[in-house]
Amino acid sequence: MQKRSKRQRDIVSRLRSGMTLSVAGMAADLDVSDETIRRELRTLEEAGVVVREHGGARLAAPALEGPLSQRMDENADAKIRIARAAVEKIDDGAILFIDAGTTSCFIAKQLADRRSLTVITNSLQVANDLGGINDNRLFLAGGQMDYHYRAFSDHEAQAYVRLFTPHLAILSVGGISLDHGLTDFHPSEAAMSRIAYETSIRTLLGADATKFGRHALQHTAALADVDILVTDQPLSDDFAAAFAHAEVIIA
Repeated sequence: MQKRSKRQRDIVSRLRSGMTLSVAGMAADLDVSDETIRRELRTLEEAGVVVREHGGARLAAPALEGPLSQRMDENADAKIRIARAAVEKIDDGAILFIDAGTTSCFIAKQLADRRSLTVITNSLQVANDLGGINDNRLFLAGGQMDYHYRAFSDHEAQAYVRLFTPHLAILSVGGISLDHGLTDFHPSEAAMSRIAYETSIRTLLGADATKFGRHALQHTAALADVDILVTDQPLSDDFAAAFAHAEVIIA
C-alpha cells in the first residue's frame, strides 16, 4: 500500500509541469508496466486529482491548491475505499455535517448519487461536490477562507456550524492516540471538530491506517465519542479494545 501511495505521488509530481504526459512515458520513468500506470491514473481520476486523456493524463483544473491538494494525493486508494464503505451508512434524506479533511472530501464525492441530503459544511470542496444536485440542501459556513484548506473555520464559521444538530457528522482526523485520543494539526479545524462532536447525534470517523498511533497538535475528542469508525486495515489489539464501543468497518 505504501508503494502504491508513493507511486501516485510520483505521478502527480510529474504532472505538475502542466503538460499532458503519456502512459508509456510515465511507465518508463517509474519502471513499471503501462497497466500499473493506468490503474494508478484511474484511482487518481476518481479522486479528482487527474484527468485521463487518450494515451495519457494531466492534472485536473486547480480547484484545489496548496496543502489540501497535496494531501488529497496521499493514500488516495485507501481513502477511496474508506469513502465507498462509509457511504453505505448514509441514506437519502440524511442531515449531515461534513468537515474539511481530505478523507471527508473523498466521502463527499462518493455521496454524489444520494438524493435530498441536507449538508452542513465548512469545506468549499464539499460544497462544490454536493451543492446544487439531486435536490440537496447545502448550508456553507462563511467567514474568512483558509486557502490552504479551502475551508472556513474561523470564529464566525464555528458559530454558524454550532446552530445545527446533524443526524451524522462525517469527520476526519490528524492523529489517533491511545493516550491523547483524537487530535488535529490545525487549531481552527480542531475547534470545528469539537463542535461537530458536541452537536451531532452520531459521528462517523474516516481514518486510514497512517493516522493510528500518531499524535497531532490539538485534542478534538475522546475515542469514546466515535460511533462509527471506517478504516482501511484491521486494528491492533489495543485500538480494537479502545474502539470496542463503536461500529468498526474495515474497507
